[in-house]
Amino acid sequence: MVISAAVKPVGNFSRGFFTLFRSAHFILQHPGLLKFVMIPFLINLIVFSGSVYLGMDFFNGSVVQLIPQGEAWYWSVLYYGLWILAVLVTAIMVFFSFTVVGNLIASPFNDLLSAKVERLLVGTVDEEPFSLRGFGRDARRTLAVEFKKISIFVGAMLFLLLFNLMPVVGSMVYSVLAVSLTLFFLVVEYMGFVFSRKRMNFAEQRRYILARKTTMLGFGAGVLVLLAIPFLQFACIPVAVVGATRLWCEDAQGTTDSVPRA
Repeated sequence: MVISAAVKPVGNFSRGFFTLFRSAHFILQHPGLLKFVMIPFLINLIVFSGSVYLGMDFFNGSVVQLIPQGEAWYWSVLYYGLWILAVLVTAIMVFFSFTVVGNLIASPFNDLLSAKVERLLVGTVDEEPFSLRGFGRDARRTLAVEFKKISIFVGAMLFLLLFNLMPVVGSMVYSVLAVSLTLFFLVVEYMGFVFSRKRMNFAEQRRYILARKTTMLGFGAGVLVLLAIPFLQFACIPVAVVGATRLWCEDAQGTTDSVPRA
């Protein structure tokens, strides 16, 4: 019996959230996937290290010098208050630069990883036999799609900053919208490798995601939590790719309660 996702939102949210941890175990069960995981892992490690270095250099070289100082006690309070704020802003910049740049550079390898996982789960996949020419062509296409998605996301985040100019409620509205946009972006980002292989346009992708709102919300929240955990974020991107592919294959095979397609 097919049960609508709306009837059991908690279970669907939990399914989406914990699919990342199940996917990490899945990778360990299939050592052949490790060679596809290691390249994105190393890329993420290099990008994160570079982001942290540039962030610290920017903070120590530019931001700290702009913070006012004085002898009175209130200058000390102001200094440390602004210092904490500057640390948070720099950390956010590092987080987003790592996520955006890491996803962009590793996207061709993530596409290949997603295809291999789908083959393991369902036995067939819509892909051509591997060749360097084909990989180069697909890599260019994937990079172009990723750049477009990331550009839209960054532009939307910059637009949302304007809400901070609203008195009283502006920061609250910005926080809610920014988190919601980030969760949606993470879902589209990692489900996108399967969507692209299935030749789904954006309208079809949107209908698929909205038909499984709580599952996708749980998945996006799980990715966001994993990205926020020190050191584990290095493995987050390939694990999220595997998790998104598993969610698709589970729905396609009907191995979990599913929802009607829109």
